[in-house]
Amino acid sequence: MYAFLLTLLAGLSTGVGAAIAFFTKPTNTKFLSFGMGFSAGVMIYISFVEILVKSKTSFISFFGEIMGESLSIICFFIGITISFLIDKLVPKDVNPHEFKNANELRELRHDDKISSSRLKRTGIVTAIAISIHNFPEGFATFVASLNELSLGVAIAAAIAIHNIPEGMAVSLPIYHATGNRKKAFKYAFFSGLAEPLGAIVGFFLIAPLLGDLTLGITFGIVAGIMVFISLDELLPAAKKYGNGHVAILGVVGGMAIMAISLFLFKII
Repeated sequence: MYAFLLTLLAGLSTGVGAAIAFFTKPTNTKFLSFGMGFSAGVMIYISFVEILVKSKTSFISFFGEIMGESLSIICFFIGITISFLIDKLVPKDVNPHEFKNANELRELRHDDKISSSRLKRTGIVTAIAISIHNFPEGFATFVASLNELSLGVAIAAAIAIHNIPEGMAVSLPIYHATGNRKKAFKYAFFSGLAEPLGAIVGFFLIAPLLGDLTLGITFGIVAGIMVFISLDELLPAAKKYGNGHVAILGVVGGMAIMAISLFLFKII
């Protein structure tokens, strides 16, 4: 239940992004830049320091050191490949990794060549695309939480931060096309429900088989997925919203907070 609730909260942060999009100045993006960098720092640190190590340890208990480490590396790159293929299947103009800021959307809204119906379609298809992206993230959060709740909390927090601009990516085009905040919020909110759906699938597929071998495979793939999200989405977005220094401060801050929190969990 705790694992599912963490995944649900992470997914519903898309609704937070939708609300922020309505009430904040589009030019004030430094905080968002820091948040993206922070989320990337958390994900990268926890992937290499905790999750990939857990994958290797689980495999080694079955296959020995050389084979165990090799299998964890293979699973890591399988996770990257899965994320890459999902990304390639989504059209570039609606891909949440190609996020349009509010200024760009406002320019689109007042361009006579682009109709409101097309702008609305962009928001709807983006919602579908984000749902596809969120599914493996929900799976990752849930499985990590089942094994170690503190790890799940860290992953859920990082994913929640990075879901905020995805909620904006859904709500802004629909809002500018229709002028209807309620409808824009609804699409963003429901796109986040793909994460708890991923948790449910994770429960039925993984929970009954939970053991060292299953965890080795799952954690290796999860680490790959999270590193890909960080490098392909979060870091480029952080630089786009702010500048290189703000983004790097966020990354270092995320790594530092993650390192301290993991240390405190272990000594407590």
